[in-house]
Amino acid sequence: RPPAAAATARPTPTATSIATMNVAFLGLGIMGSRMAVHLVRAGHHVVVWNRTAATAASWASEYGGEAAGTAADAGRDADVVVTMVVDGPQVEEVLLGEHGAARHAPEGTLFVDMSTIAPSDSRRIAARLGERGMRFLDAPVTGSSPKAADGTLTIMVGGEVPDLDRARPLLDAMGSRVVHAGPTGHGSMVKLLNNTMAAINTLTVAQALVAGAATGVDLDALVEVAGSGSGGSLVLDLKAGPMREHDYTTLFKLDHMLKDVRLCLEECQAAGVPFPLAGLARDALVAGRGRGFGEADFAALLEAVEGAAGVRL
Repeated sequence: RPPAAAATARPTPTATSIATMNVAFLGLGIMGSRMAVHLVRAGHHVVVWNRTAATAASWASEYGGEAAGTAADAGRDADVVVTMVVDGPQVEEVLLGEHGAARHAPEGTLFVDMSTIAPSDSRRIAARLGERGMRFLDAPVTGSSPKAADGTLTIMVGGEVPDLDRARPLLDAMGSRVVHAGPTGHGSMVKLLNNTMAAINTLTVAQALVAGAATGVDLDALVEVAGSGSGGSLVLDLKAGPMREHDYTTLFKLDHMLKDVRLCLEECQAAGVPFPLAGLARDALVAGRGRGFGEADFAALLEAVEGAAGVRL
């Protein structure tokens, strides 16, 4: 496609007026690399960018999209720009920095941030894009890499309903459930609360397993009973087995979970709302990171629980 000559205004596309969109997808980590595949398979033209250029080139070669040298190049002709990076500063840099995607994007471009960032960051970035006549949704996801791979993520969206309607064909391609959480920033806040509950639940499972081991309980029996009763949860189903094997194959990095819990606590502090269990989860994650498990799956917080108890599963 020839590059656009300049960033000029254009009619805002709607979900019903276009079947195929030009999409810039920025960030090809564990989640993004899997999510972007579904956009290609849905028939959209996808231009990808990643900090490591070789990653973008390899992805484009395998899945049929294009690789851009900069985020600005990726966003030049995009109807929608999707970001899936680590935190708020990275989102701001790849969208609004010197080589950011908004640099050459036409007026009316829709930016959909699927990263997990602070609600205040979402609102600030939305305001800055709005000054340029551009639109923004915060649309973080939950489900980890297996659901990213099979396109069954849950996506929580903050922003205006018309913008959600416009983005829905893309979101539906990547997820099986799309929830409008409210105005800008509310998608981000719902995600932080959800992840914090997951971290607390994981800590609870880890403590129960260690307590069971210390008291001589048959852990198979414990997991079976808990899984069929009021102690059951998705976290128990997903994490108890790997914890018992000390298998921390990364589905969601401990460092990323720690970041999310910290952000949740900051938002709660600003609102004057205590969340003491979140503080306990943060401390366990910090201890897990201190033991060298920051890049491992967040189930590695078990290491901190074992260390405190002097018990090894």
